[in-house]
Amino acid sequence: MKNHSFEMVAKTLYGLEEVLAGELIELGANNVRIGRRMVSFEGDKELLYKANFHCRTALRILKPIAYFKAKNPDEVYEEIKRLNWTEYLPEKKTFAIDVVVYSETFTHSKYVAYRTKDAIVDYFTEQDKPRPSVRINNPDLQLHLHISHNECSLSFDSSGESLHKRGYRVENGEAPLNEALAAGMILKTGWKGESHFVDPMCGSGTLLIEAALIALNIAPGVFRNQFAFEKWDDFDAELFEQVSSDDSRERPFKFKCYGSDSSIDAIAAASKNVKSAGLSQYIDLKIRAFQKLTENPGKGILITNPPYGERINPRDLMEIYAMIGERLKHVFSGYDAWIISSNLEALDNIGLKPSFRMKLINGSLDCEYRQYRLFSGKHKEFKASSQNKKSF
Repeated sequence: MKNHSFEMVAKTLYGLEEVLAGELIELGANNVRIGRRMVSFEGDKELLYKANFHCRTALRILKPIAYFKAKNPDEVYEEIKRLNWTEYLPEKKTFAIDVVVYSETFTHSKYVAYRTKDAIVDYFTEQDKPRPSVRINNPDLQLHLHISHNECSLSFDSSGESLHKRGYRVENGEAPLNEALAAGMILKTGWKGESHFVDPMCGSGTLLIEAALIALNIAPGVFRNQFAFEKWDDFDAELFEQVSSDDSRERPFKFKCYGSDSSIDAIAAASKNVKSAGLSQYIDLKIRAFQKLTENPGKGILITNPPYGERINPRDLMEIYAMIGERLKHVFSGYDAWIISSNLEALDNIGLKPSFRMKLINGSLDCEYRQYRLFSGKHKEFKASSQNKKSF
């Protein structure tokens, strides 16, 4: 049944939907449709495995099994209980339920999860069959119930632990970037390894590691110990072995990723994470403050995640961002620089005009991601030279 096609849903972070859709199309997905923080698509079991293993911006891959409408938890109970659970949960199998609710009428997601669990257990009890057990950690079947107003969808979660948890991170710095967000930020720029990559405020190294993986086209799934679909009854170990051992998409990376930070602890953490990912030969790390940088490594792109100000005096923060603008202009001429921050006032203090901006969410913080095209001389001269180039 390898070629049987079915619907899937890939969850992602706000702002990365188009990037994820592009990743899925590249893997061979059909009927790709973009939603809010999700992309729905169709494909077979091989694509399910590939989406989990290769997608950099996906958080989880779901396989919907039921859609229904419900106005309250009791109606959810009735709809869940109607399903043929003997087909999904063989004897002695464990399950867990993850519930996400965006609704005025459903106020307690835990109660909805409790009623969903009751419906499944009661189904087996009424059929005089052994009831399955709930197991929160590492169950045989992870269920995902999504409720938007009164629209409900029940899915099998094929991923298990969120896909952003790659498995290479052994040390966390202060407020580390979500790996899927870091990958999405890089992919959004269009950079795929055709120049150097620079992060002058690299923290524990997430952007650098994700950049090197993108440049080498190494699948993020190589670091994971397990995916939830490996416990499914229809798991095809031979097919997954083919997907996970195929390195034909990998490519050489002739440049380097350069990371620096003023914190000794941050560079120590980054060094451990880089080593854990097996990327030491592609990533160069230095203890150096951004303001001490006096030269760039040559043709490249700069992406960084500076502090947002949660633990910094506001006046000091404004000075940091003004310094960023000054260093960008004087040291990184010819680069595209991309900066994310939740502090728009601080971003404005960079003092350079962004050529592109978009909204992203980092954790619970609404952020803006800005591109600065860096040039020497005056902006009018740069604009004129760009227009002249277009005329040829």
